[in-house]
Amino acid sequence: MAKEPMRVLVTGAAGQIGYALVPMIARGIMLGADQPVILHMLDIPPAAEALNGVRMELVDAAFPLLKGVVATTDVVEACTGVNVAVMVGGFPRKEGMERKDVMSKNVSIYKAQASALEAHAAPNCKVLVVANPANTNALILKEFAPSIPEKNVTCLTRLDHNRALGQISERLNVQVSDVKNAVIWGNHSSTQYPDVNHATVKTSSGEKPVRELVADDAWLNGEFITTVQQRGAAIIKARKFSSALSAASSACDHIRDWVLGTPEGTFVSMGVYSDGSYGVPAGLIYSFPVTCSGGEWKIVQGMMLLIFQFLVPCLFVHHLWLICHGQLDGVVSSASFLLIPPFTHMRELGQWASGISFYCILQYNVPTYSAKIPEFKFSKLCDVLSCHCRPPDR
Repeated sequence: MAKEPMRVLVTGAAGQIGYALVPMIARGIMLGADQPVILHMLDIPPAAEALNGVRMELVDAAFPLLKGVVATTDVVEACTGVNVAVMVGGFPRKEGMERKDVMSKNVSIYKAQASALEAHAAPNCKVLVVANPANTNALILKEFAPSIPEKNVTCLTRLDHNRALGQISERLNVQVSDVKNAVIWGNHSSTQYPDVNHATVKTSSGEKPVRELVADDAWLNGEFITTVQQRGAAIIKARKFSSALSAASSACDHIRDWVLGTPEGTFVSMGVYSDGSYGVPAGLIYSFPVTCSGGEWKIVQGMMLLIFQFLVPCLFVHHLWLICHGQLDGVVSSASFLLIPPFTHMRELGQWASGISFYCILQYNVPTYSAKIPEFKFSKLCDVLSCHCRPPDR
């Protein structure tokens, strides 16, 4: 029996990522080769003509799974009845703009879209935020759509995850499909931590740890991390445009695994609402290792973290605190946590204060504070928070 079509919203559909994404959805890459889809494409009025051009191309491509196309500049029409929403559209930071100005623009955009999704989307609509700063935009969307369950609002860190897999694949000269279980911790930004300490590669003699096969800790702890963190900038330098094809493909991977499930023994990276796992305060949008089944994600528990890794959530949350208290404009060096000296590593790992407070003194010469993370008020967050940290070059 044929499946009922699923309605998939893509905002910013006339842009580069949208243009790469919609044919992938229409071809079944996102939801499966047997799942019919109706595409809802939204963009701003100045892009209406380009959006209509995308619609014409979708018709001309004659995708068998594509059962309809809605191309509109009206947010209510775009959101009506959608089962999946991929939020690609957002306001980019331009030269001379303060970060709070960018945030103000995105608050306006995501408030309208969140309200429309809440009122008009299908029940249990799954939302993926791609537009940068992705973690923060997801937080804004959830704030203005309180009836959408927290578990249904996510952001894209699968692009970083896939970049990590690709780097390992190239280093070892193996198929990328044979590499699995890398983890992106934190934010879609230069403060993320690409982690291969649990990653494996399928070989003729079974699965082997990546660290064992690479046998080069200096590369894994150095060049590998910075390459993944700065890959977007490298692509911009090479092609003069930000990543579009890879971002679109990663968005498909994110939704496909969320809806259809992850393979047994495999976990992936998703930016999701923290439930307090690994010491990350509940309510932050944070990238964790997850497994998916039955249309639900679940954070992988019990992973052993190196002390080096433990400091990443400290850095991330402390960085939020600094921005919210006017101490920082939103930029943290991708390697700044390496500056914490060895004696700090011997502190009690169960206490937040050890890493955070010392980092606070070392980097910014501001007062330390309680190990209890301050409660964030959304009005304060929107007022001064431009992003969880520096928006990356996609």
